[in-house]
Amino acid sequence: MLWYAVNLFVIFIFILLLLLSKEMTKRWTKINDYIGVVNETLNSVKYGDLGKKIKNLNPESYETLTESVNSLIDALKEKEKSVTQQHAELVRQNKFLEAIINSLSDGLVIIDGKNKILRATPKISLWFGVRGKELLRKNLLDYIEISENIPVDKLENTEIYIKGYSEDAFEASTMKLQIEDKRKRYIVIIKNVTNQKEIEHLRDDFVSTLTHDLKVPVIAESNILEFLLEEKFGALSDKQKEAIKNLQSSNNELIELIQVLLETYKIKDSGEIMYFENFEINPFINEIVKEMSPIAEKSNLKIKYKEYENITITADRMQLKRVIKNLLQNAIQHSNSQKNIDITVMKTQSEVNISIIDYGKGIPKKDLEMVFKKYYSTAKKFRKIGTGLGLYLSQQIVKSHGGEIVVHSKDGEGTTFCIQLPYSTKVGQN
Repeated sequence: MLWYAVNLFVIFIFILLLLLSKEMTKRWTKINDYIGVVNETLNSVKYGDLGKKIKNLNPESYETLTESVNSLIDALKEKEKSVTQQHAELVRQNKFLEAIINSLSDGLVIIDGKNKILRATPKISLWFGVRGKELLRKNLLDYIEISENIPVDKLENTEIYIKGYSEDAFEASTMKLQIEDKRKRYIVIIKNVTNQKEIEHLRDDFVSTLTHDLKVPVIAESNILEFLLEEKFGALSDKQKEAIKNLQSSNNELIELIQVLLETYKIKDSGEIMYFENFEINPFINEIVKEMSPIAEKSNLKIKYKEYENITITADRMQLKRVIKNLLQNAIQHSNSQKNIDITVMKTQSEVNISIIDYGKGIPKKDLEMVFKKYYSTAKKFRKIGTGLGLYLSQQIVKSHGGEIVVHSKDGEGTTFCIQLPYSTKVGQN
């Protein structure tokens, strides 16, 4: 009896396990089917089909997962729509910007740190005589020559020559592109300045001719005024003499302005011819101070020069004198009447530095880079006479000596112009 009961129990357990196994198999089959649907749906989404969704399937216990996956697909679909709209807007803006750039009269070319062309506008292709795509990765220097020995990344309104396009004049400027990556990229702006050059030549020829023609009658007037002061045409009263002296002073200023103009165009057309000689620095500057002191005294100023060691320099005496007198004249015009004008000299191993220092209005920082430009003048700001050529001419003269004029100034605190001339111990010292 016991054996029968045990067998019956074993059979019951076997049947129960069989039923349980069938139920588990059925359940796993449903789960596998569901996972297969999810996997198929996700693969469709992966390849861009955002219209695919999971239908409500049994088991219902996975309804939350179904809703989550379907919500994710809906979110991706909205994101895709937004990205598509943004991409379309970017394409539109890019085409608009490209149309503006391509319509510019200047040519633009983007290069890397090795001067390889990355992109160029149609104007560049026209000037270089090469289709746009054929320019890519080519060296910019294969198509242009730079008039001065300047690297491409340092160009600033620099005259260039485009090979095979010799009939026009061009200038180029380079700017570094501010991009977050570490690779160097530059944009080169190339301008056709042919018309501008022609206008400048016409203007310069007109001014040069007019100035030359003006000099003759102005000098004649100066001679007549001198004769009047010498009373060669009869006696003059004191008031008449004073009036004529004022006329003579104005006439001399006009002669000086005309002379500056003539010297400027002389330098431009044929270069200034220098007559170098050796002379001592102290007597030379003392002579200038003596000549300029009466002019300074009219403005209640004094020019002070503390003699340096009496070195000998090599320069064109007359031209260097012209430069220092011009700088002193500027200092007198812009100096504060409460303080004197100082001249200092200092010699280094390779240079002689002559500095003219005033303590007046100073030059604003934005104007410092412009003071040596042709026709630029701060005189007009203070209702004074000026051509804007004095400093330009002075800089050209000093450059002809192999030197440079540098300026240091602070608005409201004064200005220092320093003439830097090359010095060699071979010149000798006294």
